[in-house]
Amino acid sequence: MQVSSSGSVRVDLVGGTLDIEPINLILKNVVTLNVATSLKANVILKRTDFNGVEIYSHDYQEKFKFKAEDLTDEKILYSQHFGSMTFIIQILRLFGSLSHLSLELSSGAPAGSGLGGSSAMGVTLFKALCQFTDQPFDIMKTVLKVKSVESRILNQGVAGYQDYFPALKGGILAIKGIEGEIQVEQLFDKDLKNFLESHLFLIYSGQSRASGINNWEVYKGFFDKKPNIVEGLNLIADISHETYQAVKEKNYPKILELIGREGEAREKLFPNITTDKIRELVSELKKAGYQVGLKMCGAGGGGCFLLTNHSTLTAQDLGPFLLKLNMKQLDFKVESPL
Repeated sequence: MQVSSSGSVRVDLVGGTLDIEPINLILKNVVTLNVATSLKANVILKRTDFNGVEIYSHDYQEKFKFKAEDLTDEKILYSQHFGSMTFIIQILRLFGSLSHLSLELSSGAPAGSGLGGSSAMGVTLFKALCQFTDQPFDIMKTVLKVKSVESRILNQGVAGYQDYFPALKGGILAIKGIEGEIQVEQLFDKDLKNFLESHLFLIYSGQSRASGINNWEVYKGFFDKKPNIVEGLNLIADISHETYQAVKEKNYPKILELIGREGEAREKLFPNITTDKIRELVSELKKAGYQVGLKMCGAGGGGCFLLTNHSTLTAQDLGPFLLKLNMKQLDFKVESPL
């Protein structure tokens, strides 16, 4: 028996960090907007003769083999025995089937890219395991279970919830957390898809980020009542709600402007959200006469970022600037709803 599954990594447009509980319950008009991309996590599951778990990771270009006798709760939950495969093993543990299993994995995004690649992988694997073990699949149950596992492994506060849904729902999403519930609204529109694809550049800085560290600093700062963080997150909430309204009104140029404004507000939350190298790129582009905005993906601190294109900048024009700074453009399309 073999099961294959794939799920999109996301690009967050506005409202990141607002998806962390209970910030989402404290601020007004909280909504996070993101898109499911053509960059995808992929999972292949099948049975093997090996008494344990075999994992081939395309990202690490390595095959991992773990014997059944090592797959105990003590080692899975309370040790570093499984190294970079800890997240995968902990998800397998949820299904109680840890022998004679082979996995082939690829995340679809560079490590530390800020595109939620691990979250997309987690829910894609969970979905595949439901099919593999003939268990019912439920989107919300999947998100909550995988988010719990990822929060435990990150060990830096609560994980946000926005990263999981694009892999399971596709499209363009508005995600809102209310008391005991996460509401997901599908906003996909072909005209909006085409506009975003033609006015956004997704760039990988070449600098890997440590997942969750910046979010944790912002999270702590919010509850420590640091004025710049409280005011900054309130501003981001206002901008995100305004972006949601612009999407509903099909005011696409305003959406582009608001993504850039959200990026500016986010930079002021914490010093490491944007790097000197990324600032240098934006500065050089503006000196050359291009009108661009900057929006870090995820928690920032490296990884990927969006350039909003308000002028005639093309991929060919952008290429030499990226080459100079050892960056690269990631081509992506906005996926249709699933």
